[in-house]
Amino acid sequence: MRTFVEAAAGLPTLLFTAALVVVICFWLLVAAGLAGSRSFDSDADLDALGMGGVPVAVAFSLLTVFAWLLATGTGVLLAAAVPEGPAGLLRPLVACGALLVSWRLTCLFVRPLHRLFPDEPGPSRSVRALGEDRDGAPRPLRDGAERSRPRVPHDRAA
Repeated sequence: MRTFVEAAAGLPTLLFTAALVVVICFWLLVAAGLAGSRSFDSDADLDALGMGGVPVAVAFSLLTVFAWLLATGTGVLLAAAVPEGPAGLLRPLVACGALLVSWRLTCLFVRPLHRLFPDEPGPSRSVRALGEDRDGAPRPLRDGAERSRPRVPHDRAA
């Protein structure tokens, strides 16, 4: 357990650990309803990185989790297999490699998730409950009668 904590709190992996704490706090805020999972969608376009099709928060959360798991796991393996001197030189290389491998894993995981996140969210239930279709046009009533719209009183002083 001590080796695991040292690997997670070691210098190169510490960056991924801090990012993982931020990701966990963000998803707790989403679960509490204080933030939305699409909060960052207008800020970045991930198609150039191969991670498009899902919300930015989902893509970077996956990237962070994979990078942390890979960097921490290889840090534990380095601590067990390599003496202390050379392990210190390999840790920054392992962190960079973990980031590259996690980017590739994220690209692979995002492809099937794309179907779960449509490009445009559908209309809310309140719009449909008001008797309007997706375009905002009033739907005819079931018995074929016209839907009456409330009249707005006009000012006769003009």
